[in-house]
Amino acid sequence: MTSPAAEADGERGERLAELRQAVEGALEGKPEAVELALIALLGRGHALIEDVPGVGKTTLARALAKAVGGEMHRVQFTSDLLPSDVLGVSVFDQRRGDFVLRQGPVFANVLLADEINRASPRTQSALLEAMNDRQVSLDGETLPLPEPFIVLATQNPQDFTGTFPLPESQLDRFMVRIRIGYPPPQVEQRLMLEPETDRVENVRAVLDPKSLVELQRDVDRVTVDNALGAYLQALITATRSTPALALGASTRAGMNLSRAARARALLHGRNYCIADDIHDLAVPLLAHRVRLAAHAEGYVPSREEAESAVRDVVARVPVPL
Repeated sequence: MTSPAAEADGERGERLAELRQAVEGALEGKPEAVELALIALLGRGHALIEDVPGVGKTTLARALAKAVGGEMHRVQFTSDLLPSDVLGVSVFDQRRGDFVLRQGPVFANVLLADEINRASPRTQSALLEAMNDRQVSLDGETLPLPEPFIVLATQNPQDFTGTFPLPESQLDRFMVRIRIGYPPPQVEQRLMLEPETDRVENVRAVLDPKSLVELQRDVDRVTVDNALGAYLQALITATRSTPALALGASTRAGMNLSRAARARALLHGRNYCIADDIHDLAVPLLAHRVRLAAHAEGYVPSREEAESAVRDVVARVPVPL
């Protein structure tokens, strides 16, 4: 006879498998990117999708929002975008003779911040409170954001004209940085030859926001034993002592890596973490949070250099058996 706990685990595993399948159906050939996006979602984090145009950044965000049955708002970030365009503003209602708060697009389950680095630092920083505390302060009033809430931000790493690089405080709020890349040749050929269709239209809602919040709570119950805790601490400490990095990972980065490892374990059908959950997520979780050691004046280190430096650190830290 199957126990209630085993039945609950089985049902949860089926829902997560259906969720992954639904999103992968829209972004074919990119299971790694889909998994990282789902990890951010389950781990109550936010994702920075950094890649060239036309590889499916918006498709991933839309498919994710539709699969969890949530409301998605998209904001095209530009140099003249104001904080009020994102958060909202109070407008005077002549009929009521009073000011009425008009909520901005941040009040959604999924906020797609398209080309976030094209907005001014002032507008970028408007998202800090929303991303960190899941609330917005407007006209002296604190308003909670819907649950669940996730920011999926995109930027092109190859185009720096007219952009404002995200400050370290903003980057540290993103749980994971995702690179999509081009699809496998056989998938790309099929996409180019088949009639142009919106694949997101075929994505069905596998969950609803309430069910997703329950899954996020399940992530908190995934266990991490003491040996893995020591391994996690060793990784974070190692980033702060290597000569290749001028700034290592923050405490928030370590907390995010721990939560992401729990989310990955749940996504793989486990209620406990293994070393691979931490090891395999270290680069996408930490590389955007560190600062490389000084280079020649005017030289902008590439994403690949940061990832390589973190990968070297990870390789030097012994993995617990």
